[in-house]
Amino acid sequence: MATILVTGGTGTLGRQVVDRLRTDGHTVRVLSRSSQPYAVDLRDDDSRALDEALRGVDVVVHCATSARGGDDRAAAHLVESAVRASIPHLVYISVVGGDRLPLGYYRTKRIVERMIEDSGLGWTILRTTHFHDLVLKMLEGATKLPVATVLPARVSLQPIGSAEVASRLADLATRPPAGRVPDLGGPEVRTLEDLAEAYLRATGHRRRLLAMPLFGKAYAGYRRGEQLAPERAVGRETFEDFLATRKM
Repeated sequence: MATILVTGGTGTLGRQVVDRLRTDGHTVRVLSRSSQPYAVDLRDDDSRALDEALRGVDVVVHCATSARGGDDRAAAHLVESAVRASIPHLVYISVVGGDRLPLGYYRTKRIVERMIEDSGLGWTILRTTHFHDLVLKMLEGATKLPVATVLPARVSLQPIGSAEVASRLADLATRPPAGRVPDLGGPEVRTLEDLAEAYLRATGHRRRLLAMPLFGKAYAGYRRGEQLAPERAVGRETFEDFLATRKM
């Protein structure tokens, strides 16, 4: 069995990857800002602690991300340490549309992809559509207005269950490096209005839905569906299935 380090191993995705790998009998190290004994903030240049965490590791699954930014800096530190340690396999979770949508989050994901591709390490990159968890958080924010829920018009998403992504990542981590593997998309392409209606039904909230047109290159890309992978609709958990498991 392999020794596998999971960055962001206490997050929504990372902890499920950890659980799956441990269930399969692998030795798993959890790296995050607060998890001992591998408490490392990848955005900091703490090469000694990072090198120690990677010592003797066969595979790294890079799930760490931060809403405060700095994912490219974090990845640079990780890749540098992985090269020093001659890590045989680095697995990275990315996003569908990373090479097409002109938004900072997507651009950063593509920058990190290039770092890994150019590292000289064995690597595997999996792109997925948005998680159900992210769609829920967005809709929770949109429904805070007292009367109406305002959403971008003519935008669709293809949400996928994080557990399904975790299962795929864990499987990839136990296989040889595969480069860029086929994208992983949720089972349905749904308009934002449709997803919002499902959320309102599940929560019992009454809100008027207002679809407002926006402007700019990013919005145009969303309207074109650059964030979607309809040909890779292989996920099984629908948004309604996900909501049914939550305490709304």
